[in-house]
Order: sequence, then structure tokens, then C-alpha cells
Amino acid sequence: MLRAEVEKQLGDFRLTAEFASTGRVTALFGPSGAGKTTIVNMIAGLVRPDRGRVVLDDTVLFDSTERVDIPAYRRHIGYIFQEGRLFPHLSVARNLDYGRWMNGLTFDAGEQDRVVALLDIAHLLDRRTGRLSGGERQRVAIGRALLTRPRLLLLDEPLASLDAARKAEILPYLERLRDESGVPMVYVSHQADEVRRIAGTVVHIDDGKVAAVGGVELLGRVTDAVPRETVHR
Repeated sequence: MLRAEVEKQLGDFRLTAEFASTGRVTALFGPSGAGKTTIVNMIAGLVRPDRGRVVLDDTVLFDSTERVDIPAYRRHIGYIFQEGRLFPHLSVARNLDYGRWMNGLTFDAGEQDRVVALLDIAHLLDRRTGRLSGGERQRVAIGRALLTRPRLLLLDEPLASLDAARKAEILPYLERLRDESGVPMVYVSHQADEVRRIAGTVVHIDDGKVAAVGGVELLGRVTDAVPRETVHR
């Protein structure tokens, strides 16, 4: 279980959020600029909260009162960004192995085969990432994160940079990831249709605050937001 109680001041924008994630997929849903990405960055350890507490299962990742702040590389959290952030000079196979190698993990051929099959990327292993479609790049990025053996996956608008066809291509893989990987996920999106297909719990974030928490039926009461022009996310 993930529990986050965090506060952060970013210029004139103040973020104060508290929620618990107990299911397979918890969505942080709301308009662009609401603070969703800042929240997941604080969970990941990429941004330090001004105050608060972040706990994953029985591990305190951050506690401002107790002065606990575990570095990002020791939190065992996988992070999938919008763009994938693959290395263009490496093959897909070497991109997949990079996270494992950086974390000092022993190579497990069976685990790699399982992840490759889950994401249907065996035919891509010898390719350079510049020759992949947007959907293929995101599948490889997800595979790389899974092979770090994470306790939690953070997916920050993983379909935002894809056109409608590529989104339709990758959504079934996200559903398989939810159902077969066994890794809990926090999924960031401002698209209600995506969240309905992926998530079990919805945390509605608006203007830096938790506006509501519930199941996907909550989406029927929330207007699908138009992105705002703002520097925070």
C-alpha cells in the first residue's frame, strides 16, 4: 500500500495532497497543471516535499518530521515518462537491460523472457530505438522499468505523446500489465476514457488539492479537463 501526505510550494502554486493507494492501479486524474506530475515526482524521490510523509508498504520513503528521505535510486520504484526516454544509441535489448544493470541486479533470463512476452516486443530486440513507433517505444520503456523489479510503477501520462492509433495499440498492453505483472501502479492522466479502462481507484486532483477519491464512477461527476497554460504539472 502507498500512502502519500505531501505539501509543496512552487512559486505562487501550492500543492497539498493526501491519499492512499491500495488497489492494482490508482489514477491521479485532473487537468494539466493540477499538480499530478509533481505528486508522482515526490513519490519517486525526484522532488522533495516541503512537508509530509510518503510510505510504501512498511517502508517510510520520506518523513519531514523524522528527517527521512530515501534517495530515488534506493526506493525501488519504476517510472515511465511521457516520452519513454530510451537511449537512441542502444538496441532495444540493451535498453531493456540498462535499468537492471544500473541497479546492480542479477540477470534473470526467465524474467526477461516473461516481460518481453507480456509486452510483445521479442521482434524488436535487435532494433535501435529510433526505428520504433511511439507505441513500441513506450512498451520498451515499460519493459525496462519492470526489469528493475520495482515495488511500484509510476506512469506519468504514458499515452499523452501518442496519436489515437498508437493509443489504441498500447492500451491493451497496459491492461495486461495491470492484470499480469503483479506490480501496483499509479497512473497519471487527464483523459477519462484511459482512466476508465486502466484504474480501479481514482484520485481527482484539482488546483493542487485532492478534490475527491473514489472508483471510476467518480469520472462521471468530473468534467474531462482542458489543459491549462501553466508551468507546474
